[in-house]
Amino acid sequence: MVTLMKYTKRTFLLLWLVFLFAWKTSSYDIGDIVADFTLKNVDGKMISLYDYKSAQGVIVIFDCNTCPYSRIYNDRIINLHQKFVLKGFPVITINPNSPTLSPGDSFDEMVARANSKGYTFPYLVDEHQEVARSFGASNTPHVFVLKKESQGFKVAYIGTIDNNSRDASAVTKNYVEDAVNALLENRTIAMTRTKAIGCGIKWSN
Repeated sequence: MVTLMKYTKRTFLLLWLVFLFAWKTSSYDIGDIVADFTLKNVDGKMISLYDYKSAQGVIVIFDCNTCPYSRIYNDRIINLHQKFVLKGFPVITINPNSPTLSPGDSFDEMVARANSKGYTFPYLVDEHQEVARSFGASNTPHVFVLKKESQGFKVAYIGTIDNNSRDASAVTKNYVEDAVNALLENRTIAMTRTKAIGCGIKWSN
């Protein structure tokens, strides 16, 4: 009886660890259809991915206030939205950082940041970090280009914005721009995945 109880406990523990590992590491890959999500914007309104069902696609960027890389890329993200919103690929930014671990990423600070930079695109708070986990986001910034298909939004590109995280004038490869332009022109994306460059997401647990 004691042996059976020990075996049962070990089995339960093993199954729990497998479940926990799968939950932690599950993420979208190229070609996957993204589930809808609804998050609060800095204007207080709730915004869903499928509010954009009439768009050709969406450029989802996990971003934040505090990361030096996010600050460096801020103007480039604004330019991406300005360049592609009228072509059917608007930008949506999402802040996944825990404000407990990173007070500068609180909702009030997000509102201040969006106002100071004049954001014309959503800046959503991923309060429970569930959206970031589902995407498999690891850094800020971390980009996911989604293409609208009949069955939903399909992941077409994952990674960084370009190939120079320090100097915009020294960029020689614009990965996100190239991916979106390829989709607009019905061409195959030359590089569908790059390494996200930025700060690690501040996970609450």
